[in-house]
Amino acid sequence: MAVNRVPVLKRCRSLGLDPLYLGINKKSSRQLKRSNRKVSEYGSQLKEKQKAKFIYGVLEKPFRNYYKKADRMQGQTGENMMIMLESRLDNVIYRLGFARTRREARQIVDHRHVTVNGHIVNIPSYLVKAGDEIEIKEKAKSSERYKQILEVTGGRSVPQWLDADQENLKGTVKELPRREEIDVPVDEMLIVELYSK
Repeated sequence: MAVNRVPVLKRCRSLGLDPLYLGINKKSSRQLKRSNRKVSEYGSQLKEKQKAKFIYGVLEKPFRNYYKKADRMQGQTGENMMIMLESRLDNVIYRLGFARTRREARQIVDHRHVTVNGHIVNIPSYLVKAGDEIEIKEKAKSSERYKQILEVTGGRSVPQWLDADQENLKGTVKELPRREEIDVPVDEMLIVELYSK
């Protein structure tokens, strides 16, 4: 399995991203030293794509597949793609506050700790639907890990489209998110322009 091993803060610096979007409270004191070169149109489009891929932890091939799928759907391609990325199971676990970062959420799903509508799902890219009930399985709930996670994520606000019961480590997808509800600093129109060339 391909894994991106670039140090997180270094990658955040190069993309001009605040590490808080990844659930990381660290700040880098180093500044990115670049000459005042003008970024080309292609360069800015590529940067937006790399930002989205990095935030959601998706590699190039699956990301391109999301774009193709979004292109075939009704409505705006960019919005459809962002909604699909946001409704990935690993992202939903992160948004519910059951993981400190999306990487940790991915690991929790991989380790078969998550059930969707009563069935164990170990695919981080599983797309949730409106009405799905997501729960950390009973056996894992009592572990020390989740107590520590909830201490860290307790103050984090849960998006409107999700309903979280953090005491019982349960959550419900009330509806799929709308683009306005997704607080990710990505301009999806530049990604669409890049792929539609």
